Amino acid sequence: MKPWFVSLALPFALLLPVDAKAQRSIVFEEAALPERGVLAIAVAEGLAGRDFDALDAASQGALRRAATATGFKGGKGSKLDLPGFASYERVLLVGMGKDSPDALALRDVGGAVAQHFASSASAQPVNLYWGGSEGDAASQLAMGVALGQYRFDQYKSNGKPVTGDVLIRTPAGRAAAAQWQREWQPVAQAVNFARDLITEPANAIYPESFVARVREQARGLPVTLEVLDVAAMEKLGMGGMLSVGQGSARPPRMLLLRYNGGRAGDAPLAFVGKGITFDSGGISIKGNDGMWRMKYDMAGAAVSTAAVLALAGRRAPVNAVAVAALAENMPSGTADRPGDVIRTASGKTFEVMSTDAEGRMVLVDALWYVQRQDKPKVIIDIATLTGSIVTALGNDYAGLFSRDDALASQLYQSGQNSGNWVWRMPLLDSYGPMLASPIADMRNGGGRPSSGTAAWFLGEWVARGTPWAHVDMAGMAWIESGGKPTSPAGATGFGVLLFDQFVRDHHQGK
Repeated sequence: MKPWFVSLALPFALLLPVDAKAQRSIVFEEAALPERGVLAIAVAEGLAGRDFDALDAASQGALRRAATATGFKGGKGSKLDLPGFASYERVLLVGMGKDSPDALALRDVGGAVAQHFASSASAQPVNLYWGGSEGDAASQLAMGVALGQYRFDQYKSNGKPVTGDVLIRTPAGRAAAAQWQREWQPVAQAVNFARDLITEPANAIYPESFVARVREQARGLPVTLEVLDVAAMEKLGMGGMLSVGQGSARPPRMLLLRYNGGRAGDAPLAFVGKGITFDSGGISIKGNDGMWRMKYDMAGAAVSTAAVLALAGRRAPVNAVAVAALAENMPSGTADRPGDVIRTASGKTFEVMSTDAEGRMVLVDALWYVQRQDKPKVIIDIATLTGSIVTALGNDYAGLFSRDDALASQLYQSGQNSGNWVWRMPLLDSYGPMLASPIADMRNGGGRPSSGTAAWFLGEWVARGTPWAHVDMAGMAWIESGGKPTSPAGATGFGVLLFDQFVRDHHQGK
């Protein structure tokens, strides 16, 4: 997805176009309730709310009668489509539940509107009306539209462009447009960029092309990139990275994306992502069923880099670095084997029990390197690391592991605020002996609490006293079918909103 740009459109309107094949343009208009066309409004539980009342009065009570007759009550997530209602081509009522919606409820309304009209062949603009003067509320509706209408159809030969704008009509038009452009458009762009990377097939996204895509997306932003190739990693002794990548014709890379928007000299926040661009399991090969999904085993790297792009795009007053540990895990005559002993850049060694436990193998070198180079004040790694976290938490929460109670509490709070939910899991010292090796410092797997032992393994490469958390997003990277208002089926981009909200809540300007 190409970077969005901003231009003035109609008087008091800000046009924010994106790839026409992917999304409708979002336009803010400082305007009253329209009298014709396609109209969408949010309705509170019990058919309440300022906008519902205004439209009901304009229709002389016909709107309430129509809603009552169909059983629509404005409950959260409900919709009522009324074609040919009064003077309108159609009216869409979207239930938002409570009468004082928070940011997430408003995003859900925007996403529901976008998805409802996503397949419409009509070039008619969709008028999403918000009668309040709160600029932030209208910009959250726009956030929902931008996230909810995402689709990936670059490889469809018969894909049809979506035409027509989403006109967010509100008395706060100019203020809302400015706030959207400054604070939220870069974040929506980053989420959708991460989704693009995750959705792309492995013959399009591999370590070198991942770096190239990030470099292109970062053009014009105040960021710097550092890329370690095989020679650089060999010089540093990054056995974890090199052992995973040695079975593939695609060489591994480590990418560091740095943004310095805070005070000079302040330690950065570090977001470290697992970037296995395809995970066959290596010699410990996976079964064929569902192996295609392993193209998204690089989701952690995608969202960590996208999060820093979001911070740079909105010029957040903070210093941050993203690290993407990129490799392809393939079986071949040069691949690493179960039983191998690997020496990492830190000097620590581990015995390979399974080549399919490769994510932690690349992450430990990334964790070591970012500590040596950047001395971050907080480290959060994110990875599609273990299937067992899905057994524990399903597809609603990512697993959160940390020895730092304050950091864990902050991430939980930011997860609630952002809609990227995390749930804290135990990280016990008793996990250590489960990874004991007779010939190396430890093994790369072992024990039934496999999500916990994986987190414990990673923690051995983080200096004690450094606030660190591990997010296991294995159940959150991809939605197989159905989707949510702001996250259609497919890649979710989970983690970008979490990290951006974490910065807003706990580090921005502090």
